[in-house]
Amino acid sequence: VQLVESGGGLVQPGGSLRLSCVASGFNLNHFAVGWFRQAPGKEREGVSCISVGGGHTNYADSVKGRFTVSRDNAKNTVYLQMNSLKAEDSATYYCAAPPQFSAGYCSVGESWYHYWGQGTQVTVSS
Repeated sequence: VQLVESGGGLVQPGGSLRLSCVASGFNLNHFAVGWFRQAPGKEREGVSCISVGGGHTNYADSVKGRFTVSRDNAKNTVYLQMNSLKAEDSATYYCAAPPQFSAGYCSVGESWYHYWGQGTQVTVSS
């Protein structure tokens, strides 16, 4: 079971990035997915999540209106579209999946998740 994030990089303030999360060893379509981030010297924080089927999403207040989480079941992939990026969005971003199927719900609480990717670095700087 493995989660792999991609799409990070260096972007100027106000720019956009789209992160992807793909799974190997299990069908990601059957699991809610959360996005988290951790900046140097700070605790990891929940950014967003999406339920199985995509009917329920949740966002941290700091990213509401700027970030959008979505999933493409045909590609077994979950995305985090990040717009209007700010310097304070700079961090390593992780996707995560819970240990079991949970219909119609997701959480941005770290303890709810079991499987974690290795992270992708996002740097917002001019």
